[in-house]
Amino acid sequence: MLPTENRLRRREDFATAVRRGRRAGRPYLVVHLRSGATDPHAPGESAPPTRAGFVVSKAVGGAVVRNKVKRRLRHLMRDRVAQLPPGSLVVVRALPGAGDADHAQLARDLDAALQRLLGGGAR
Repeated sequence: MLPTENRLRRREDFATAVRRGRRAGRPYLVVHLRSGATDPHAPGESAPPTRAGFVVSKAVGGAVVRNKVKRRLRHLMRDRVAQLPPGSLVVVRALPGAGDADHAQLARDLDAALQRLLGGGAR
């Protein structure tokens, strides 16, 4: 599970990541990354933790499918949070096909999107 300090919860934080961050799309996911964003809600902290949030709409499937996709994405992000710059905001939005994708396919898409956003990929 993704630790509490790494969870994105506020609506305005989601909006900041989506509106002011960079975006990389893959077949099952769209990842929005706002690198090194400072947290205005935590004064005095020099290096706020990287936080991630997930958007899984009804287009992905029913409640059981949506929760399964969210659990998989949280598990995948837990291992990848350390790769991101401190203070980053990440929003992972699942596309309709994500409900049918297996764990490995979601992992490949997430890795490819993060690699592109962090400057490791040309496209």
